[in-house]
Order: sequence, then C-alpha cells, then structure tokens
Amino acid sequence: MKFSEGLAAIELNKKWGFIDATGKEIIPSKYDFADNFNGGIAMVRDGKYPNYKHGFIDKTGNEVIPLLYKSVGKFSDGLIAVNLNDKCGFIDKTGKEIIPLKYECVWDFREGLAMVRNNPYGIGKCGFIDKAGKEIISLKYEQGDEGFKEGMELVVLDGKYGFIDKTGKEIILPKYDFAFSFRDGFAVINLNKKWGIINKTGIEMTPLKYDNAAKGFTEGLLLVELIGKWGFIDKTGKEIIPLIYDDAEEFQEGLARIFLNKKWGFLDKTGKVIIPMKYDFVSDFNEGKAKVKLNGREFSIDKTGKEVSK
Repeated sequence: MKFSEGLAAIELNKKWGFIDATGKEIIPSKYDFADNFNGGIAMVRDGKYPNYKHGFIDKTGNEVIPLLYKSVGKFSDGLIAVNLNDKCGFIDKTGKEIIPLKYECVWDFREGLAMVRNNPYGIGKCGFIDKAGKEIISLKYEQGDEGFKEGMELVVLDGKYGFIDKTGKEIILPKYDFAFSFRDGFAVINLNKKWGIINKTGIEMTPLKYDNAAKGFTEGLLLVELIGKWGFIDKTGKEIIPLIYDDAEEFQEGLARIFLNKKWGFLDKTGKVIIPMKYDFVSDFNEGKAKVKLNGREFSIDKTGKEVSK
C-alpha cells in the first residue's frame, strides 16, 4: 500500500477504492482497478481485457473524466495520453481534448515533447509533438525510446540507432546496431556484437570490446562482461573493479552483488569484498537490508553481513 496526496488505492473483495491515513474509506471500492492520485486525480478502470474502460476521479470520488477510454497514460505536463476507438491523442485533467485523437499511438510527455506514431508498429513512423500538438520533429523514425531523457532521444532509422536533440538534429548519427538511452551523460551502445559507451557528443569513451553491458551507469559505475567474466568500469572507461566474477549485478545502496565459484556476496565501489561470497542466493539491498539464503535457510543481513530481523 502506497499513499499519494493523502490517499491510497486499496483492493477489497476484488474491487478497488481509496482510504486515508487513518484507514477510513474515502472512495468506495467499486472499480476493477485504481491507480494512486497524481495532480489531484486518479485513474480508475472498469471492465475486463480487452474491453477496458478508463477514466479519472477526483478526491471526492467524482468522475471528472468519464470511463470511456481504451487506455490512458499518466497525468504529465498537464496532459493525459488517451486511446478511444483505436485513435490516440491528449486530453487535459477536465477531459477536454487538447491534441486531436488522430495518431496510432502516443506516449506521455517528457521534457516538453511527446512521441507519436502515425500507423501500426512495423509500418508506421515516429516523431515528436509539443503540447500545442505541433509536430516539432517529423514522423520519419522507425522507433524511439518513448521520450527524451537528458535532452536526447534514442531513435532508429533504417535499422540503425542514433540520437537526436529537441530540434530534431541528429547529434549522433544512426549507425549503431543497438543502444540504450542516455543515463548520467553517457549511453551504452553496440556495434558488431561489441559494447561500449559514448558521451553526448558521440565520442566513444571506451573501445567497443565488451561482450555484454548493463543499460547504463548506476552509482557512477557500469557493469560489463568480457569472455564470461564480469566487472565494472567508470565513465572514462577505466576498469575500476576487475572483470573476474562469474556474474554480478548493478550497484544498489553502495554495494553490488557478485558471484564466484557458485557463491554470492557483495563488494563496494572500490572493489573490496564487504560481505564474503558464501551465500546460495542474495537480493539487492533495500533500506539497508538484503535477503540471503545459506544452507537452505533464508534470512536477512545488514551491510556488515550481520543477521537482522526482516
């Protein structure tokens, strides 16, 4: 249960409604699904797949946007993406149609622009519109990553991946076989089955030599794999943690899971093993605790490796 704007969506007898922090029912449980409040409204849904009907209610339970849409997006930048009769556009929080429902598909606004597609996937093209509905970037790309991140958008043209800015300028020409969106100023890219990283000017910060890589930097380090061994590099491409582990996971709360000789443990960002590799299973740390399994027994540990209550 998660509270948002003073209320939490709950399920009771297979129906959804809302309670306040005291547990008092504020909005009766009568919907087939409900999402938490955002901007004073919450999405609610009735019906079974594929005959969903979505709308929005306010904190009094009043249906401010009728339940008539096949699908809806999040309330973002003052607008909501909606699908009605298999056509998509945007409405505001009063239900007023702001951008005509004429696209095959639309995505939520990010950084002031929204990605749209004019025809079904595979034959349609993607571009970007502003909040007035003006097409800022022409619909010519086969695919995008659903919206801008850090001022850049990952796009696909003729099967190759590159990046554009908000004017539509191709900052990094589509030439890669695959890429992930920018994270902390860098993007992970793939060419000829090898992985590396680039900065926002397109400079390759590492040789494209790795056999695998995570989607991006986490807590300043990138998880990479070469010849079956895993380790971490920094944003200059320097190998901070040697590629010696049979498996590893990204950093979480300052520690990363590592696997060697069929056992799991944890190391810090200097590469020091903080919790020995002796466990049959470990989870990521969450609020200072991680679940582990040892000799068939499951329990939780803190960041020193000490057993703690769940």
